[in-house]
Amino acid sequence: MGKIIVVGGGAAGMIAAGRAGSRGHEVHLFEKNNRLGKKLLITGKGRCNLTNDCDVETLLENIPGNPYFMYSAFYHLDSKETQALFHRLGLETKVERGRRVFPVSDKALDVVFALEEYLRENKVKQHLDSPVEELLIRDGRAVGVRLKKGTVVEADAVIVATGGLSYPATGSTGDGYRFAKNAGHQVTKLYPSLVGLKAGEEWCKSLMGLSLRNISIHIKNKKGKTVFEEFGEMLFTHYGVSGPVILSASRHLILSMDEGYKLFIDLKPAMDEKKLDLRLLRDFEKYTNRDFCNALEDLLPKKLIPVIVALSGIAADKKVNNVTKEERKRLLSLLKGLPLTITGTAGFNEAVITCGGIYVDEIDPSTMESKFVKNLHFAGEVLDVDAYTGGYNLQIAFSSGFTAGEGVLSQ
Repeated sequence: MGKIIVVGGGAAGMIAAGRAGSRGHEVHLFEKNNRLGKKLLITGKGRCNLTNDCDVETLLENIPGNPYFMYSAFYHLDSKETQALFHRLGLETKVERGRRVFPVSDKALDVVFALEEYLRENKVKQHLDSPVEELLIRDGRAVGVRLKKGTVVEADAVIVATGGLSYPATGSTGDGYRFAKNAGHQVTKLYPSLVGLKAGEEWCKSLMGLSLRNISIHIKNKKGKTVFEEFGEMLFTHYGVSGPVILSASRHLILSMDEGYKLFIDLKPAMDEKKLDLRLLRDFEKYTNRDFCNALEDLLPKKLIPVIVALSGIAADKKVNNVTKEERKRLLSLLKGLPLTITGTAGFNEAVITCGGIYVDEIDPSTMESKFVKNLHFAGEVLDVDAYTGGYNLQIAFSSGFTAGEGVLSQ
């Protein structure tokens, strides 16, 4: 048994520390913040979607970035075992739409409490407000760390679980990438992922806060080819659009954001144009003496109506019984494909996850150990592995952290 240092007290770091401690090691967890799990506390709007209740193959299918690197880690700790671990630690969970797993309490804080219990039961020593400045490497081995305040802490092995660049206010400022580079590793280009998209249209701002359910989107490149489609929920923001379908879409666009994408929102995906036209005719008949701007309230959210009216080119005060077939056709086209020009992403401050990281070819997937530096392991978002929204990214953190904690000093 040896002395292990874990750098970073997030999801991957806490699981890694707890697992290493459970194997009898003396484990010291260093966290730069004044509390553990700071990013966990804000995930899922404070509810924390901690995993997805699915099999390993489904987990892999939802990882666009280097899925098969995670194959071994998921067999060390899969979704069912993750849930079982949290249940043992006193966290009750529930499964919601899309097989997303949440605490029954809807409180991310309870997830952090469970992980802190895991640390306590495995005698992990916590060092808060203790940022690590550099890794200490001697003769091709990790032998400890130097803290920012200058203190040197020696150890037999080091696990780096410092997160990526997303939500930098939580402490994710890219320290792990610097540590990796100094240890001889390559780091890919880094992108904000699962992030809101900026839109060029000014009218978006007037819809800020409006949430749309049961819509579908499709995104086309400048050649007119559809590159992404999804059904679900979205949200208008001060900069453009966000929400589940947009976050998933962002992962497909970030690597080529300069290609000039157009987003189209189908506000009524359950109806084709013919059925929607019949629905419009019924509404217009119902409100036959009303102005056009007052005849859409059964069809659209109140906040959206002025925007649709303006974009339709139909005079707001035109009586609906005077709306022509050609004007109605224009309106139908808008309802089935409200267009937005994508101009960029909302950046790392708004991103749920970082796309990119340490080249996984340089890491042993069965132990998360560096292939260059003995007894140096990496886990979580610092690696070049990322997934779609739905609990998959936290499962990557838990599985890679568990694998690192299990693999450290195992030979």
